[in-house]
Amino acid sequence: MSKAEQMQLPVSELQIGITVKLPMSWKNHPFLLNRVEIKDATQIELIKSLGVPYVILLAGQELIEQQREQQVETVEAKTEEEPQVDPKAVVRKSLRLSQQRFIDCVNDSRSSFSKVASDPEGAYRTAAAVVEQMLEHMFEVDKPFLALVSAGESDASVTQHGISVAVLSLMIAKALDMPKSIMRDITLGCLFHDIGKLKVPDVIRRKKTGLTPQEANFMKMHPNFGYDMLNKSGLYPKQMLDIVLHHHEFIDGSGYPDGLTEAKISTSTQIVSLANDFDKQLWSGEISSPQIALGYLFKNRAGKHTEKLIEVLVKILGIYPPGTLVELSNGCVGKVMMTGKEVRQPQVWACEADGSEASLRFLSQEGVTVTRVVKLEELTEGALKVLQADTGICFYFSSME
Repeated sequence: MSKAEQMQLPVSELQIGITVKLPMSWKNHPFLLNRVEIKDATQIELIKSLGVPYVILLAGQELIEQQREQQVETVEAKTEEEPQVDPKAVVRKSLRLSQQRFIDCVNDSRSSFSKVASDPEGAYRTAAAVVEQMLEHMFEVDKPFLALVSAGESDASVTQHGISVAVLSLMIAKALDMPKSIMRDITLGCLFHDIGKLKVPDVIRRKKTGLTPQEANFMKMHPNFGYDMLNKSGLYPKQMLDIVLHHHEFIDGSGYPDGLTEAKISTSTQIVSLANDFDKQLWSGEISSPQIALGYLFKNRAGKHTEKLIEVLVKILGIYPPGTLVELSNGCVGKVMMTGKEVRQPQVWACEADGSEASLRFLSQEGVTVTRVVKLEELTEGALKVLQADTGICFYFSSME
């Protein structure tokens, strides 16, 4: 390399085999000469200790170029191996997974129901498999959140309602650090808690208007019907059967079928009673928002559920539970899709007021906030369609932490 071609080499690129000139007086370094042929790592460390930012490269340019090429290849390889993660793509994938898992559980639960009379053992095995699957889904992350899912039905079927109630109940049980053995009973009880409704005539069960006193009394028999259907098989645990029989009991004794008070209602059954009461409000026809349903519990269920359990449910659902219709600070409207760490800035499927420009929005990244909860009737026809705002609300575990 000629003198004109000499280059300044950062000390970070020093390597064995090159020859360098130190840019300082021979009196200020420990080497015999300013020209140093680097033969070992000790020389490199000595040069680095001198505090100079660079040296003059005298020989070995091809080694330096080779080293730089290798570094570029390493960076490129790492970039290929670890592509940048698109957070929106991750959320979309998580939502799709939650949706698919929910549908699978609903279908398997429906299959179990169909076998209760003809193949009791088969029904139990299928339901037990659903229970294990749901527990696995909840525990695959340290802190599970809730995702909005739907079976695409305008009315809540017994099976999809059972799965949604099971998800809420399991989240409460996990927050209370209940053992898995009890969680299994809770989940199994949730899956079957309304099976007795299949003994109630459709004309009563699907009636949109208010029930007559006689019809209401018949409907209130569904816990007994369900208990009798399952108990005669001798396959189901006692605590699970207690949930099926008493999931409409309230701690003040005003529930049915036995009017039990708090001391006589197990914690497991109280959890399912609360989750069932909340989920039922979402399908009442009068309440279409999870946040409004929570407000209903506070106003109309005072003394019917313990404050502790309601507090846990509120914490799980967050300020804006999945399914809540909201107005954003930038004028858009949206539907909350998933709970998360940023409780005031959730992931939202949003659009302009007229329904245009629909997209998944990360409010925390955009500096956008929720200004208020909106009602169904406040949305334009375009927004109503894009947000699928009138679709039923169900919950499943999110695969994201």
